[in-house]
Amino acid sequence: MLPIQRFTGTAPGRSSAVVYGNLVFTVAVADITEMDMRKQTADALAKIDRQLAKAGTDKSRLLQATVYITDMALKAQMNEIWLGWIDPDNAPQRACIGATLEGHHMLEIVAVAATKD
Repeated sequence: MLPIQRFTGTAPGRSSAVVYGNLVFTVAVADITEMDMRKQTADALAKIDRQLAKAGTDKSRLLQATVYITDMALKAQMNEIWLGWIDPDNAPQRACIGATLEGHHMLEIVAVAATKD
């Protein structure tokens, strides 16, 4: 049986990342409360970078991402930051979905990456 490694999240009952086999499952929302899609996207992506690094991998190994957005009219702003962040030679499959999120969160990013092993 493959071991499961969990990284503690800031929210009770949730892990910020889970490693199973050669896959890393992670999720991030912005820590900032400013209602600015570009800033929240950059903050959430920086968190994804940190979580992937803890798991021994990076964004060049992303396989899939789902971005939940509270206002699809702001998707272009999110995408602007995404395109500046993503490794252009290793872009993952990505979907964007309109969603209702709690509090000040304008987006939530769920991602799956391969480890470097």
